[in-house]
Amino acid sequence: MADPALSEQLNHTLAETHLDSLGERYRGKVRDVYRQRDRVFLVATDRLSAFDRVLTTIPFKGEVLNRIAQFWFDRTKDVVPNHVLDAPDPNVTVARATKPFPVEVVVRGYLTGSLWRDFQKGAHTAYGLDLPPDMRKDAVFPEPILTPSTKAPVGEHDEPLSEAEVVRRGIASARDWARIREAALALFRAGQAWCQSRGLLLVDTKYEFGAVGDSIYLIDEMHTPDSSRFWRASSYEERLAAGEDQVMLDKENVRQWLIREKGFSGHGPLPLIPENVRLQTSELYLRAYGEITGTPLQPVAGDVEARIEKNLQKHGYL
Repeated sequence: MADPALSEQLNHTLAETHLDSLGERYRGKVRDVYRQRDRVFLVATDRLSAFDRVLTTIPFKGEVLNRIAQFWFDRTKDVVPNHVLDAPDPNVTVARATKPFPVEVVVRGYLTGSLWRDFQKGAHTAYGLDLPPDMRKDAVFPEPILTPSTKAPVGEHDEPLSEAEVVRRGIASARDWARIREAALALFRAGQAWCQSRGLLLVDTKYEFGAVGDSIYLIDEMHTPDSSRFWRASSYEERLAAGEDQVMLDKENVRQWLIREKGFSGHGPLPLIPENVRLQTSELYLRAYGEITGTPLQPVAGDVEARIEKNLQKHGYL
């Protein structure tokens, strides 16, 4: 039976924030970002995006994402420096202001998702990849690969890039890209090792990086169900052999529902997301939190923005 707090929270989901005294607001797909001179406030809202379109809100999604990201930032701070300075509220991260590299650094351990769809169409060559033509869906790569993409504005679609193109376009210098590449692969290995201990496979993920002077920091989010794909490890081999879909613990379930039930893959009018799907998705995010971190989360229904304002005032930010 679903937690009654989820149904109650349908009327309190955080669609956007209005914290004008924090600074100028940038509205991303799921985060409202307020920038001051040397720091930014990242507020994780409950917005759900898929195929680069914002579709609806999901109870407690922002809190879950921010808590999972904080868990990973803390676990990997000795692997790669990150931008986190403080977390004054479950939905808020106070971070060091950086100059972001305008590229999504996607690391993949398996041939699945959008890369599988591109592979079927022969479009994977846009990443500069030369994959064996007989590779099967969900097959593991001998070593993780990088498939970068542009960081498109909200409502527009990211464009695939090869690593060489990232440097050629000046998105990052050859030296910086080499450092970003090394950092991304180190983070992915650390994530895979922890997930394996939790009975999960970290399948693929995206990272973003920013610079302060000559130093590079991991920014944005990390290893959340929005930015990453997780499968259950115990059933992987059996399902792969049978040609069955893997058991997922991420928002790919939502993407597949949109494709299957609504024929939606990012183009055309936005489909209506019914309440039962929003609640099921909320349950998925909460389950993901418990399985990834090892600690269950008991959500508390209520006015999220009012709580955020109270906590920011308490910590001297408002």
